Amino acid sequence: MKRRAPRQADIAASAGVSQATVSVVLGGNQGGVRLSEDTRLRVLAAAEQLGYVPDPVATRLASKRNHMLGLYTFKATFPTDVADSYYPILVGVEEQAAALGQDLILFTGADGRGERTHDESAIRRTRIADGCLFFGRHVPVDSIEKLVESGFPLVYIGRRDELDGRIPFVGADYVAASAAVVRQLVDHGHRVIRYVREDDDAPSSTDRERGVVEAAAGAGIDCEVVRTAVDRAAVERWRRDGVTAVVVEETDTDAAYRAVRAAVDGTDLSYAVLGRPPEGGDEVTGFEVPRREMGRRAVELLVELITGDPEDPHQLLPCVPVPGTTVKDVP
Repeated sequence: MKRRAPRQADIAASAGVSQATVSVVLGGNQGGVRLSEDTRLRVLAAAEQLGYVPDPVATRLASKRNHMLGLYTFKATFPTDVADSYYPILVGVEEQAAALGQDLILFTGADGRGERTHDESAIRRTRIADGCLFFGRHVPVDSIEKLVESGFPLVYIGRRDELDGRIPFVGADYVAASAAVVRQLVDHGHRVIRYVREDDDAPSSTDRERGVVEAAAGAGIDCEVVRTAVDRAAVERWRRDGVTAVVVEETDTDAAYRAVRAAVDGTDLSYAVLGRPPEGGDEVTGFEVPRREMGRRAVELLVELITGDPEDPHQLLPCVPVPGTTVKDVP
């Protein structure tokens, strides 16, 4: 026969107190009821000995908190490969949640076939947690707006500009980091460059392009933004037009980076990636996105939103430059 889980009545009998006293102690005595320290310790010891685990639903109803944070990503496959660009974010989230005594709930949002969806009912289920972390290149605006308007605490990992800036986020400062890469090219004598990005608009892409274009304009150099597929024929045309360097966006698919690297391999063109290549080699000029720290800070911000008003619900973290060896002096 399956053993029944211990209840508060069992703790009361074991500790020799009323069930009401057990409820007060286990609830953290939010009402300030006068209890002796001996009584409190006796109740806690009995609960520990019996292996009592509070019902999270009942706890939430009573205290409005269950110390559980949701985690929802819109990627088709949840990132568990250490080489995945999202993996360090998960590491940071787990580390900080543990440090703050928070449990994590993974919301898959699957449609029955293993595919992630933007379905409103799936997103609405995140409300069983105290708050939820979201990440992905795009925002399901209607569903997220309903959560925001209801006052449900949420934080996006990555800068968001939807809903007129009402979405709290922790992101990377791609504008400054991308501009720094262009300035490095300028310092090496490059005056005609191409910037290759994927044909998919998202704030992270917009920020990178803004940094590149503004830095190029400030330095007075020729910079064309390219959204089409890149191959060796395109690179050869660029070389004939005087291009000496190619800058490429890093994304979670890395399709643009892989195409550029294959196209410039064996040529005299310099190249840089706005982020880190999938293999993470230090030889490629670019910058390190602080993904692990973004995960940690996102948890901190979410807990601040749950417990009170945070000082800054929109945070950008600096990226660390990677000098690399793929940007060379122009002869």
